[in-house]
Amino acid sequence: MSGEVETGLGGTGLGSTGLRRDAIGLREVLFQSITAMAPAAAVAASIPSGAAFAGGSLPLAVLIALVACLFTASCVAELARELPAAGSVATYAAQGLHPAVGFLVGWGYVFVEALVPPLLLLQLGFTSAGTLHQEWSSYPADLWWPWALAGAAVIAAAGYFGVRASARFGTVLGVFEILVFLVFALWLIGRAGSHNTLSVFGTSHTAGGYEGISGVFAGSVYTVLAFAGFEAAAPLAEETRDPRRTMHRAVLGAALAIGLFYVVTTYAMTVYFGPDRFARFGASGDASWEGVARASFGLFWVLVFLAVVNSTIANANACANVSTRTAFALARIRVLPGLFATLHPKYRSPVPGIAVQTLVAVGAVLGLGLGYDPVTAFLLLATVIVTVVIGVYIVVNLACMGYFLRRRRELLKPVRHLLLPVLGTVAFVPALLTAAGLPVFDFVTELTAPVSYAGPIVGIWMVAGLVVLLVLMRRHPERIAETARVHLDEPALTGPSQNGAAHP
Repeated sequence: MSGEVETGLGGTGLGSTGLRRDAIGLREVLFQSITAMAPAAAVAASIPSGAAFAGGSLPLAVLIALVACLFTASCVAELARELPAAGSVATYAAQGLHPAVGFLVGWGYVFVEALVPPLLLLQLGFTSAGTLHQEWSSYPADLWWPWALAGAAVIAAAGYFGVRASARFGTVLGVFEILVFLVFALWLIGRAGSHNTLSVFGTSHTAGGYEGISGVFAGSVYTVLAFAGFEAAAPLAEETRDPRRTMHRAVLGAALAIGLFYVVTTYAMTVYFGPDRFARFGASGDASWEGVARASFGLFWVLVFLAVVNSTIANANACANVSTRTAFALARIRVLPGLFATLHPKYRSPVPGIAVQTLVAVGAVLGLGLGYDPVTAFLLLATVIVTVVIGVYIVVNLACMGYFLRRRRELLKPVRHLLLPVLGTVAFVPALLTAAGLPVFDFVTELTAPVSYAGPIVGIWMVAGLVVLLVLMRRHPERIAETARVHLDEPALTGPSQNGAAHP
């Protein structure tokens, strides 16, 4: 990395030294959320985990998960329209609840979003190594780490060259993985012929021991995790054209579009594979997307494999954007070290944040992946991430109610701003308990070491955040108050509103 850097810290100089304004549009931010959801990886690995419970009724479970996620996506979209800020969920919580809550949300969000790239790089490593070993037995199955490091280099380079390059890179990757799985899904539906049936949207094909609606519910709890990331467009608000309108469309559009993509692809594989034996479908082996592609469509499995690999890189890239922008937003108001608010003079990218993100990714990949094994490390990081992200979603639902009740009562719509947040909160509580391995439901498996370390890791990080919060509130309370600041709403920095909308 070369060239001098500039600071984006506070003050009236933000308009000239801040993130690059109007750099990207709806297409790029839409795919920022889409790729953050890792649709190909979710279809191939995450969603099949629900088949053990929902069986051949998995399409219904996915449809229920989609509806549940749309409740929260609606809340995020409403807040993104009113509060276009790089701080995203931290700003929403600060405005809707309290700046202290906003700080803690930002503290947790930066942490887990920084862990998503190493999570996906681990998947890139063991997926690539496993497939190469399967094709050529001479390739060592445990030689996964060079692929992970190569992915880290690609993501760092994309981030360094600025949000425009990174977002467009993500768009290309997102289009590829979606097209591959859609084409394959349509082919499967065609090959299924008379076996196409709407009964998979009922409860008659659930797995043994989880009959009826209980099996579908259990499956939906696991599949809801595939939707995590729909809010990832929000931290790019300050770099987006017409952010109030664009953010609202991107968040809702991504959740709805990819949700329907999940429904179509899951339906296709269910009716082709057979709904009454779908309970044994999984992420690997003959009973998997790659396995079916190998057996039924010749070399098409290569495209399926490449789409999954592509998805890991795209997801890691999107979440690196999220973590570095959220860190930038918190550093700008001096609740994180000012280093994270430093920008490249040409590309307007948060270079130090990208460097730290890369070091964290490489350190976590090699430390955990070699210390345990890449799959175990993946499960540990996934548990940490999902636990915090779902907790953040619940807080954002509450923040939506708080914001429109406390600050914008004249805009309050009872269904959109009260009912949907309540439904979103209720929908995510079972997923939170499941991710944490708390055996409240009979389908939840208690976590074992080292995956069980996820809870203490999250607890230690949040306690550290609470200590930092108390110190800052004592010494610099004004910094905590600034978590609620929406920089785009400041005429001194940005001039008149881009779209003529009234500012809160």
